Amino acid sequence: MQPIDKPDETSAAASPAAPAATRSPRPKPGERRVHILQTLASMLEAPKREKVTTAALAARLGVSEAALYRHFASKAQMFEGLIEFIEQTLFGLINQITNHENNGVLQARAIALMLLNFPAKNPGMTRVLTCEALIGEHERLTERVNQMLERVEASLKQCLRLAQTEALARANNDVTGNAGPQTAPQSAALPADYDPAIRASLVVSYVIGRWHRYVRSGFARPPAEHADEQLLLILQ
Repeated sequence: MQPIDKPDETSAAASPAAPAATRSPRPKPGERRVHILQTLASMLEAPKREKVTTAALAARLGVSEAALYRHFASKAQMFEGLIEFIEQTLFGLINQITNHENNGVLQARAIALMLLNFPAKNPGMTRVLTCEALIGEHERLTERVNQMLERVEASLKQCLRLAQTEALARANNDVTGNAGPQTAPQSAALPADYDPAIRASLVVSYVIGRWHRYVRSGFARPPAEHADEQLLLILQ
């Protein structure tokens, strides 16, 4: 970085002082994209179910619509940016849960609670997860959300298969007289007809239902209300 040359003292004295520059530095392209997505998400938090237009988004940002399209090719691409953020956040947290918790039922419970608590910090994102904000947009957006939820269900199914394997191992140990200590109520035996796929599907349906209720209530009723008791019924 080169030093700034000082003006000649005599010329400085002969001319009035120049006003200090107040223009803030231009944000980098990546920073501008993030700001656009943050603003879009905040507009989706409005209690009224009004469709967010690019004109309204541009007005909120204080820029022209053309300025938006310098960073995103279309409005659909903006929503894809939000979906990508949701995917990275949710699956990053799912990986943390499965890496730190060994009990399959507790893994599934923690994942379900995380999915229910995510909207509390990101209300606007809930309208993307329920696809309400995507009505009238490109169908690929809804397809991507559905694919994401299928991946979540697959993760839950894997956790509950682990729980089933653990339960069978404990049952075999009981038969052979090598039973280990019961360290938590979640270690209780699972039903003989326990189906991880059905339970995982039920968990996802329950979570989606809670997301919809949260949106319908104007973000007033927390999705995780009474979740512990209800998840216990679903998972065991």
